Amino acid sequence: MPPPAVKTSPIAVFLNIPYDERFRTLYLAYTVGLVHLGFEPHATLSIPGGTRRLDKIFKEIQRCAFSIHDLSRVELDRKPPCSTPRFNMPFELGLAVAWSKAASERNHKWFVFESKPFRVQKSLSDLNGTDPHIHDGTVAGILRELNNAFIRTRNRPTVPEMMQTYRLVSRRLAEILKDAGSKSLFEASAFQSLCYAAKLASDATRSL
Repeated sequence: MPPPAVKTSPIAVFLNIPYDERFRTLYLAYTVGLVHLGFEPHATLSIPGGTRRLDKIFKEIQRCAFSIHDLSRVELDRKPPCSTPRFNMPFELGLAVAWSKAASERNHKWFVFESKPFRVQKSLSDLNGTDPHIHDGTVAGILRELNNAFIRTRNRPTVPEMMQTYRLVSRRLAEILKDAGSKSLFEASAFQSLCYAAKLASDATRSL
């Protein structure tokens, strides 16, 4: 018997990005930018480890009409016990690509983001022919490329408007963490509070 169908949300976006302090400003830019564009970001922050984690990640991808895969963290992580690259992002990209090509499901669209031009052609040559969105490792670059990826004919914001929303949320980070009862932005409760704050900030920006 085939597995039950998973209902896909047309505004849900699966975020396949690093969740650590080095990526903090870009994590914030992805979240705020997507909310400002009218989407609902989905993160893996609340999914536990182990085999069931993989199943839940795949189901989360299935629930989302879109996914963003940031492959900029390809350099070696030199923390003990040994130096290794980060394989999570390309692995989850593979899951999304496979899902988008499944015979019965073709309603998932995926985007590749990178910080440096031409690097993905070397780090993941199977993607040759796919144009990555190059964000230069900056907040403005993330917002610009989100706007380029999700082209809309109506109510399309400008990058300066998205930057204004980003600044409004950035000033409230301490309050967001306090409201969520979190010590880090990379917790499930903080992520939910961040999305809510981004929605309020985007509404405020549009009213200016």
